[in-house]
Amino acid sequence: MNYFVKILFLALFCGACATKQPFLKEIEHYRAEKIQENTKGDRHPLEPGDEKWIQFFEPKAQYKVIGTFEPATDTSMFDMLTYSGATRLYQRYGKVTFQLDGQPLQLTLYRNKTLMAQKLYRDYLFMPFKDASNGKETYSGGRYLDLKTTDLNNGTIVLDFNKVYNPWCAYSDGYSCPVPPKENHLSVAVLAGERNYLGEKKH
Repeated sequence: MNYFVKILFLALFCGACATKQPFLKEIEHYRAEKIQENTKGDRHPLEPGDEKWIQFFEPKAQYKVIGTFEPATDTSMFDMLTYSGATRLYQRYGKVTFQLDGQPLQLTLYRNKTLMAQKLYRDYLFMPFKDASNGKETYSGGRYLDLKTTDLNNGTIVLDFNKVYNPWCAYSDGYSCPVPPKENHLSVAVLAGERNYLGEKKH
């Protein structure tokens, strides 16, 4: 290969690496925080050392998409079922339309009534969903994605499915994890974010 061609190739390759690096660091940092949440605190589902059984898909830029946001017309509170059988009050905040692998999809964002009353979590948005990977590559009960009202920008919002995580019910019994409503069931497989927990579920 010509010397100057080699230099050009290396420059382009390194440029691509530099562009990709912040994305990978962001995902790595986010996942480390989630693992810490699972093993620390008063009601954590896992013990130190169990984090070795937590696994993720490799981060992929194609699973970070821009969606179009449409505010909900019905914002009345409703009971969202949890896997413990209890219910929690939630409010529909709006729908997000986006594409994955060229396929148009839609998911609803929710707000929890209790968290809405707390200053620290007032802008918290919750996106629970199920997809075709559940029960195979990922937890059968569905997965979650956290967002904020401040993530909205001129009617759009970024959905990074590399940040999708398992509910605590995937690791242990005794938690009231929201069941993703039927309107948030996707027919496609979202092979991004957290995978099946490989450890033994605690009872």
